[in-house]
Amino acid sequence: MSMQHDCKCKDKLINFNNMKTFCYAKNQIISSEQAAIHPLDVGLIRGYAIFDFIRIEDFQPLYLAGYLARFISSAEKLNLPLNYDQDELQNIIYALIAKNELQQGGIRMIFSGGVSDNHFSPAGGSLFIFCEELTMPSPEKYELGVRLLSEEYIRPLASIKTTNYTLPVWLSRKWKEMEVEDVLYHHGGIISESSRSNIFMVKDGIISTPKLNILYGITRKNVIALAGQVQEREISFTEILNADEVFMTSTTKRILPVTQIDGTLIRNGRPGEATQELMEKFWQLEQRERSSFKQEN
Repeated sequence: MSMQHDCKCKDKLINFNNMKTFCYAKNQIISSEQAAIHPLDVGLIRGYAIFDFIRIEDFQPLYLAGYLARFISSAEKLNLPLNYDQDELQNIIYALIAKNELQQGGIRMIFSGGVSDNHFSPAGGSLFIFCEELTMPSPEKYELGVRLLSEEYIRPLASIKTTNYTLPVWLSRKWKEMEVEDVLYHHGGIISESSRSNIFMVKDGIISTPKLNILYGITRKNVIALAGQVQEREISFTEILNADEVFMTSTTKRILPVTQIDGTLIRNGRPGEATQELMEKFWQLEQRERSSFKQEN
């Protein structure tokens, strides 16, 4: 995506690193270098936009129907006029996968708020769909677990996947030097989620996950189904520090063990049995999902 401006860069296009050659913008498949957004789009100047991200394995978008349903629902909840139905979005995604020869990676969908007369209210909006490379967490993180830092915060409109990540992006400046994966949001002593993941805990063999002030993740939904019995409820910050196991779930992490929060070890500081069992079950679920695509084709 680029914008023309007067400076010494002489119209040289920005290198977008992991972005693939072709994208969907301006109501058609075009070169990703030609994608552009109006500088007064409320998605840019007000942060009023939605997005979603779908992982691609063996040229197939995993759990596509769930992601598209959530994307459409997010647009409706923000009163953004997304004039595409699920079938149309699916066709665009498959066309982009083929055009970019995307065997593994991700699809990023963005729908901006558009350009309005008052530069504040949402208007027509613009749809962008990009193909990207994707690096999953290292094997060491799955084997040893990761650290989280707590932050008192509730995401605005938490059930909608908006592009508003201002706080965690600001906080992330020190994550690398502190060897921290992400944050754990809490408010009034009750936890909710991480900035890009859902949170689960295990205590005395019972799996629990927050019910309110969260994004209802597709991976979260699949893990709940795999686990069989999961309590969706309020979880206190003190309670999760004293859990037997903690793990996080997301599209780009699958199931990732959490072994430390704010410097406090979760039990013995190693991934637990329930977490490891769910990690294996989730891997098998993905294999079945991929096999089903091959059988259909």
